[in-house]
Amino acid sequence: MSSTNQSSTLHKQAASDHQQTAKSHLEAAEMHDHNKHDDAKAGSISAMDSSKAAHKSTEAACKSSSH
Repeated sequence: MSSTNQSSTLHKQAASDHQQTAKSHLEAAEMHDHNKHDDAKAGSISAMDSSKAAHKSTEAACKSSSH
């Protein structure tokens, strides 16, 4: 795979990971809106995990573009 294609793939993965993070945050907010605090807590943990993955993907994508 060429460096350009690899960078593109990494940026697409980062975007996908950020979309998953946003979805998790919205789900947690929805649970708060319905006073389902235990579910909201679980959603918050999921959002945090997704956020960490998205951050790692972003770092990899940006590093690949700077070469």
